[in-house]
Amino acid sequence: MTDSHTLTIDRISKRYGDVVALDDLSFEVRPGEIFGFVGSNGAGKTTTMRIALGVLSADSGEVRLGGRPVDLDVRRTIGYMPEERGLYPKMKVGAQLSYLAELHGLSRTEARSAVTRWTERLGIAERIGDTVDSLSLGNQQRVQLAAALVHDPAVLVLDEPFSGLDPVAVDVMSDVLIEKAKTGVPVIFSSHQLDLVQRLCDRVGIIKHGKMRAIGTVDELRGGESAQLVVHAPGAGADWAQHLAGVSAVSHTDGRTVLTLEPGADDQAILAAALKTGPVHEFSLHRPSLTELFREVVAA
Repeated sequence: MTDSHTLTIDRISKRYGDVVALDDLSFEVRPGEIFGFVGSNGAGKTTTMRIALGVLSADSGEVRLGGRPVDLDVRRTIGYMPEERGLYPKMKVGAQLSYLAELHGLSRTEARSAVTRWTERLGIAERIGDTVDSLSLGNQQRVQLAAALVHDPAVLVLDEPFSGLDPVAVDVMSDVLIEKAKTGVPVIFSSHQLDLVQRLCDRVGIIKHGKMRAIGTVDELRGGESAQLVVHAPGAGADWAQHLAGVSAVSHTDGRTVLTLEPGADDQAILAAALKTGPVHEFSLHRPSLTELFREVVAA
């Protein structure tokens, strides 16, 4: 795929009465990129995804796929997994997936072939004749993902796809998203499991009150953060590092010291100072996790 398959969210706004759900929101998801969309409940993630799919209209702004506004034909090329799962509970898995594939334009033969391929890939082939409501939550999730994939979509939009999954199912779903991205499909998913977002995503967007507050790779988001050095020196007193050059803040608890470093600080000089206090069991540079970055952005 080429850049013509970039998913562009262009200055979209949405209000519900006096409530501003989205406020001039813009970002893009590039071909072959996995984009993590994170925010607190009510931040605007699901509203954004529904507008991207075309099932909800924006008050202003536009969503485009490959430069083309999302119309019915474009919508057929999107694989969507809603947060409130949208399967027919009394319909059999195979019949349901075939029906959804045909709705997206596949022939009956193509649909059956796609259903076989994806139910096998997702480990639910033996449940193809069962009704959805007889499945475990995890297997229902797998069927819902199959429904998003069965028509070979040009873009994947997934709202909380990992919610309720056991670790094995998380691995299966992660592998599928990586595989789809490698074929050039732009993938966007929301999740509260920030460790998973950090591991899987090429870029992350943090939304708060309908506005994008931070966007970039995890390393880029970390760029504005001061480095922290964790030192475990059991024999050190609380003030051993107070006056060291390049150290701007110190916290000390039970022999474990966390130092905030200024740019260019000499970590080897700090290590030498720590060793003068006795044995050093840990000396490691700490980089904030996505969870820590998220808390800072949301609290700001």
